Amino acid sequence: METILKVQDLCKSFGETRVLNNVNFEVEKGEFIAIMGQSGSGKSTLLYSISGMDRPTSGNILLFGNDIAKLNDEKISEVRLKQMGFIFQHSYLLKNLSIKDNIVLPGFKLNKLSREGVNQNVDALLAKTGIENVAGHDIKKVSGGQLQRAAICRALINQPDILFGDEPTGALNSSTSREILDIINRVNNEGTTVILVTHDVKVAARADRIIFLLDGNIHDKLTLGKYDGDKENTYLREKTLYEWLETKGF
Repeated sequence: METILKVQDLCKSFGETRVLNNVNFEVEKGEFIAIMGQSGSGKSTLLYSISGMDRPTSGNILLFGNDIAKLNDEKISEVRLKQMGFIFQHSYLLKNLSIKDNIVLPGFKLNKLSREGVNQNVDALLAKTGIENVAGHDIKKVSGGQLQRAAICRALINQPDILFGDEPTGALNSSTSREILDIINRVNNEGTTVILVTHDVKVAARADRIIFLLDGNIHDKLTLGKYDGDKENTYLREKTLYEWLETKGF
């Protein structure tokens, strides 16, 4: 297996408050990692630090061996555009653009393909996520689930190495959440590495491995292996995770 991301002695402080304290872990290419922990444990801070959205106070973040913690703002923006995709609890799509125009924007910005090539990729993603029928719609005229599918398309338009998510199903009902998770699992099975922050056991049980944070440190890890979609296996994964989390006081 190829190590895609290596985090070494990562620390993050806000003033006098230490939020992350010497965090160390590695992520292999094609893994699906869920980051869990109590509120205030540093989950989102860790995600934002390793994805270059925030700068660590100290430590190293090696993406394919290159320390992105040492890059200037222009270079880290380029890395995020080329190699990373992001999904948040809310879609954060631009209100003055249609669904499709929101998705093509980062593709045009990267300028790796012709506009025709970007549009072809967008059409394929829209079809893959089942929202081709709302491509031209205003974002105010579609459902929350359709917005989140559009956010996934936007995150994938530049074929990132890593897809990051911060509670990507947190604002959705259970049925829509399952549909979004099915899409994320499918993307992961096709080779994209996924790292999600979540408090939801049903979300985390889809991951290969769970990292549990406590007071800014990695307290423990649990390996579940690849998710296969089997109903009985899903129940067993969730049960195993529930029982493990109970030992953490979660």
